[in-house]
Amino acid sequence: LGPCAEAAAEIARVVRDGGRYLYEEAAEFLRVQALAVGVDRSHVRVFAGSSDPLHRSVLAFTGPGRPLVVADPGYEAAGRAAPHARAETVTIPLDQTHAHDVRAMVAAAPNAGMFYICNPNNPTGTITPRASLEWLVANKPPGSVVVIDEAYIHYCDEPASIDFVQQGRDVVVLRTFSKLYGMAGLRAGSAIARPDLLDRIAAFGSGPLPVTGMAGAHASLKAKGVAEQRRQLVRDIREDLFKWMKSRNYAFIPSVSNKFMVETGRPGGEVGRLMAAKGIYIGRVWPSWPTKVRVSIGTAEEMEAFKRAFAEVMG
Repeated sequence: LGPCAEAAAEIARVVRDGGRYLYEEAAEFLRVQALAVGVDRSHVRVFAGSSDPLHRSVLAFTGPGRPLVVADPGYEAAGRAAPHARAETVTIPLDQTHAHDVRAMVAAAPNAGMFYICNPNNPTGTITPRASLEWLVANKPPGSVVVIDEAYIHYCDEPASIDFVQQGRDVVVLRTFSKLYGMAGLRAGSAIARPDLLDRIAAFGSGPLPVTGMAGAHASLKAKGVAEQRRQLVRDIREDLFKWMKSRNYAFIPSVSNKFMVETGRPGGEVGRLMAAKGIYIGRVWPSWPTKVRVSIGTAEEMEAFKRAFAEVMG
């Protein structure tokens, strides 16, 4: 799915003035984002997507003797930033429910600088329960920061983590418009945190933001029912696919997001190549799970095509 109709109209409007910086579009995005999540504007910074503030967070909060702690499998971008901060990355496997093992994460790095939690997780689409997040925020080492990446939170009914910010905790929440709002190529996102934490992140870069992304983001937030409608659409397609997977006895990890992991019983890369030969491109393989592949939820028509190709490849 691309941008909603309201966002597309706003994007078309600002394109005509794309020769100007139009700082007011970023200001409007910040205003509407703060209103949407219930925090003061001083607690929001807007960016071109959420990878930018994620990278900056690693640079700001980790360093020599202050490692980054992440889950495995998980979204790799934070770990790629750590060497630039001369920080060690401590990797902890997901627990048996495919949630972040927060107690193991804290135990493994009593001197941690940053804990990265993607919730729902990428690539598994699984949830780390609220009680686990509360435990982590309460028991993390003094001075460390918990960065909660909510790129996929709109796909599920789980509670968001904004209240940690409202309580003044050492938490940064990341949001993006690349997923449910269909703006991956347009780039818009935000970091939500105490002003002092945002100041530390902001120190690692500056400059104008893409006006198309900013306009599309504030229009998306203002549009009525977009998140609810798209969440239901993805849920219906996902549940239909899961029903089909179960009927064929294909092993997979149930997800609340727009992707899930499939057990192939053979090298995942091999399955990916066979699917690609049939014109169906599935996600990458994580080294710690070499026989599993990530599958993204597309349109109903795309997932019907996936079913046909996957059945031929897997038998």
